[in-house]
Amino acid sequence: MDWIEIVDVLYRFGRGQDIRDRDLFASAFAEDATVDFQPAAAKWGGVSPPMTGRDQIVDTILTVLSDVDTTHVVTNPRVEIDSDTARLTAIVEAQHLRSGDHSTFALLKNFYDVDVVRDGSRWVARRITIDNAWYQGTPTEFFG
Repeated sequence: MDWIEIVDVLYRFGRGQDIRDRDLFASAFAEDATVDFQPAAAKWGGVSPPMTGRDQIVDTILTVLSDVDTTHVVTNPRVEIDSDTARLTAIVEAQHLRSGDHSTFALLKNFYDVDVVRDGSRWVARRITIDNAWYQGTPTEFFG
Protein backbone atom coordinates (compact mmCIF):
# COMPACT_ATOMS: atom_id res chain seq x y z
CA MET A 1 0.00 0.00 0.00
CA ASP A 2 2.86 2.43 0.73
CA TRP A 3 4.05 2.12 -2.88
CA ILE A 4 0.73 3.41 -4.23
CA GLU A 5 0.58 6.24 -1.69
CA ILE A 6 4.14 7.28 -2.52
CA VAL A 7 3.41 7.43 -6.25
CA ASP A 8 0.25 9.39 -5.37
CA VAL A 9 2.56 12.25 -4.34
CA LEU A 10 3.24 12.91 -8.04
CA TYR A 11 -0.39 12.31 -8.98
CA ARG A 12 -1.41 15.05 -6.50
CA PHE A 13 1.41 17.25 -7.80
CA GLY A 14 0.22 16.96 -11.41
CA ARG A 15 -3.54 16.89 -10.93
CA GLY A 16 -3.45 19.78 -8.48
CA GLN A 17 -1.81 21.93 -11.16
CA ASP A 18 -4.06 20.73 -13.96
CA ILE A 19 -7.32 21.55 -12.18
CA ARG A 20 -5.90 24.49 -10.17
CA ASP A 21 -6.79 22.83 -6.89
CA ARG A 22 -4.55 24.60 -4.40
CA ASP A 23 -5.28 22.21 -1.53
CA LEU A 24 -4.66 19.09 -3.63
CA PHE A 25 -1.44 20.56 -5.02
CA ALA A 26 -0.22 21.64 -1.57
CA SER A 27 -0.97 18.17 -0.18
CA ALA A 28 1.91 16.81 -2.26
CA PHE A 29 4.56 18.73 -0.29
CA ALA A 30 6.19 18.69 3.12
CA GLU A 31 6.17 22.10 4.80
CA ASP A 32 9.95 22.42 4.21
CA ALA A 33 9.92 20.98 0.67
CA THR A 34 12.18 22.13 -2.15
CA VAL A 35 11.55 21.96 -5.88
CA ASP A 36 14.51 22.38 -8.23
CA PHE A 37 13.51 22.91 -11.87
CA GLN A 38 16.93 24.33 -12.87
CA PRO A 39 18.28 21.09 -14.43
CA ALA A 40 15.29 21.13 -16.82
CA ALA A 41 15.42 24.88 -17.47
CA ALA A 42 19.12 24.66 -18.31
CA LYS A 43 18.28 22.40 -21.28
CA TRP A 44 16.57 25.33 -23.07
CA GLY A 45 18.88 28.03 -21.70
CA GLY A 46 16.53 29.12 -18.94
CA VAL A 47 17.12 29.95 -15.30
CA SER A 48 14.83 28.72 -12.53
CA PRO A 49 16.02 29.21 -8.94
CA PRO A 50 15.01 26.44 -6.52
CA MET A 51 11.78 27.02 -4.61
CA THR A 52 11.77 26.31 -0.87
CA GLY A 53 8.79 25.80 1.40
CA ARG A 54 5.33 24.51 0.56
CA ASP A 55 3.75 27.97 0.39
CA GLN A 56 6.41 29.41 -1.95
CA ILE A 57 6.22 26.36 -4.22
CA VAL A 58 2.43 26.41 -4.44
CA ASP A 59 2.17 30.19 -4.83
CA THR A 60 4.91 30.38 -7.47
CA ILE A 61 3.76 27.48 -9.63
CA LEU A 62 0.05 28.30 -9.52
CA THR A 63 0.81 31.94 -10.35
CA VAL A 64 2.99 30.96 -13.32
CA LEU A 65 0.24 28.64 -14.57
CA SER A 66 -2.67 31.04 -13.98
CA ASP A 67 -3.22 31.54 -17.74
CA VAL A 68 -1.92 28.16 -18.90
CA ASP A 69 -3.85 24.98 -19.71
CA THR A 70 -1.88 21.95 -18.49
CA THR A 71 -1.91 18.18 -18.39
CA HIS A 72 0.60 16.08 -16.45
CA VAL A 73 1.00 12.35 -17.07
CA VAL A 74 3.14 10.28 -14.67
CA THR A 75 4.74 7.10 -16.02
CA ASN A 76 7.43 4.56 -15.12
CA PRO A 77 7.40 5.17 -11.35
CA ARG A 78 10.09 3.41 -9.33
CA VAL A 79 9.99 3.41 -5.53
CA GLU A 80 12.62 2.50 -2.93
CA ILE A 81 11.21 2.53 0.62
CA ASP A 82 13.33 2.80 3.77
CA SER A 83 11.02 2.92 6.79
CA ASP A 84 9.44 6.41 6.82
CA THR A 85 11.39 7.75 3.84
CA ALA A 86 11.42 6.78 0.20
CA ARG A 87 12.91 7.69 -3.13
CA LEU A 88 10.57 8.01 -6.09
CA THR A 89 11.67 8.41 -9.69
CA ALA A 90 9.32 8.79 -12.64
CA ILE A 91 8.89 10.24 -16.09
CA VAL A 92 6.36 13.07 -16.31
CA GLU A 93 5.00 14.38 -19.59
CA ALA A 94 3.73 17.91 -19.07
CA GLN A 95 1.82 19.81 -21.75
CA HIS A 96 1.54 23.59 -21.33
CA LEU A 97 -0.68 25.66 -23.63
CA ARG A 98 -1.35 29.37 -23.28
CA SER A 99 -5.04 29.74 -22.42
CA GLY A 100 -6.94 31.17 -25.37
CA ASP A 101 -3.99 30.67 -27.75
CA HIS A 102 -2.88 27.07 -27.90
CA SER A 103 -0.36 27.92 -30.64
CA THR A 104 1.94 28.96 -27.78
CA PHE A 105 2.93 25.73 -26.06
CA ALA A 106 5.63 23.67 -24.41
CA LEU A 107 5.52 19.89 -24.27
CA LEU A 108 8.06 18.62 -21.74
CA LYS A 109 9.21 15.06 -21.10
CA ASN A 110 10.89 15.27 -17.70
CA PHE A 111 12.70 12.98 -15.29
CA TYR A 112 11.56 13.46 -11.68
CA ASP A 113 13.73 12.48 -8.71
CA VAL A 114 11.78 12.80 -5.45
CA ASP A 115 12.62 12.32 -1.78
CA VAL A 116 9.39 11.37 -0.01
CA VAL A 117 8.67 11.26 3.73
CA ARG A 118 5.80 9.94 5.79
CA ASP A 119 3.82 12.80 7.34
CA GLY A 120 1.24 11.30 9.66
CA SER A 121 -1.05 9.15 7.56
CA ARG A 122 0.23 10.30 4.16
CA TRP A 123 3.42 10.58 2.15
CA VAL A 124 4.69 13.97 0.94
CA ALA A 125 7.60 15.25 -1.15
CA ARG A 126 10.49 16.78 0.73
CA ARG A 127 12.60 17.34 -2.42
CA ILE A 128 11.76 17.24 -6.12
CA THR A 129 14.45 17.66 -8.76
CA ILE A 130 13.22 17.91 -12.34
CA ASP A 131 15.45 17.29 -15.36
CA ASN A 132 14.38 17.38 -18.99
CA ALA A 133 14.77 14.53 -21.48
CA TRP A 134 13.35 16.52 -24.41
CA TYR A 135 10.89 19.25 -25.23
CA GLN A 136 8.88 20.71 -28.09
CA GLY A 137 7.61 24.25 -28.36
CA THR A 138 8.90 27.22 -26.41
CA PRO A 139 9.39 26.53 -22.70
CA THR A 140 10.76 30.05 -22.15
CA GLU A 141 7.23 31.36 -22.81
CA PHE A 142 6.23 29.73 -19.52
CA PHE A 143 9.38 29.22 -17.45
CA GLY A 144 12.80 30.78 -16.95
